[in-house]
Amino acid sequence: MKQSQHFLDNAENCAQLAERASDEPTYNRYKRMEAAWRALAREQDWLDGETSPSDNLVESPALSDGARGAA
Repeated sequence: MKQSQHFLDNAENCAQLAERASDEPTYNRYKRMEAAWRALAREQDWLDGETSPSDNLVESPALSDGARGAA
């Protein structure tokens, strides 16, 4: 399995934990963690030569919109 896939698996786990969060701060924390794992996956794909740098210019919704359920 590619390293970036491991990162995406971690991101998905954070997304699931966010949906089960009991309060707003916990939800936001898991969404930030999800965004960070997805960013690491994109960077790893770039480092592995699978994407170009311009493919990685997309901003993560979790980082730009902290409101719960707004994605």
